[in-house]
Amino acid sequence: MRRWFAFTLLISPVSVLAQSIQPGKWDVTSTAVDLVVPGAPAFLLRMMKGKSKTERKCLDQGAANTGVAALLVPDPKAQCRVESLQMGGGRYTQSLTCQQKSGPPIRIKRAGTYDASGFVGRLDMAGETPKGPMSMVLDQKATHSNGTCRG
Repeated sequence: MRRWFAFTLLISPVSVLAQSIQPGKWDVTSTAVDLVVPGAPAFLLRMMKGKSKTERKCLDQGAANTGVAALLVPDPKAQCRVESLQMGGGRYTQSLTCQQKSGPPIRIKRAGTYDASGFVGRLDMAGETPKGPMSMVLDQKATHSNGTCRG
């Protein structure tokens, strides 16, 4: 019995070790750390650096039972595909690709720490634009917010 449990932990660490989080409203705040966007005015990039944007997510009990992994699911409108997600020991790594309207997909790598109160990490994004290579680095933090979700 112990061998089977240990084997299960090795092959599916996300589902077996998932630490439930609270259902309800969550805020995932991304703060721009570094921006390289060919063709964008330098003053605009300087203005954006340090600015934050918050994505609000609403988790039902089923999603909350899967733990912080539910907060790392990309917005379906972004047309991103999760290539890998590894979680364990309070640390996570994730790789995604996101389709652009034209050109090759954007590559995203995330890494950080998590617990039942949310996650803190860094997102590195890289891709090609018609004017050259683009990259962005964002610091991210997910926190539970008060209130209930609208149905």
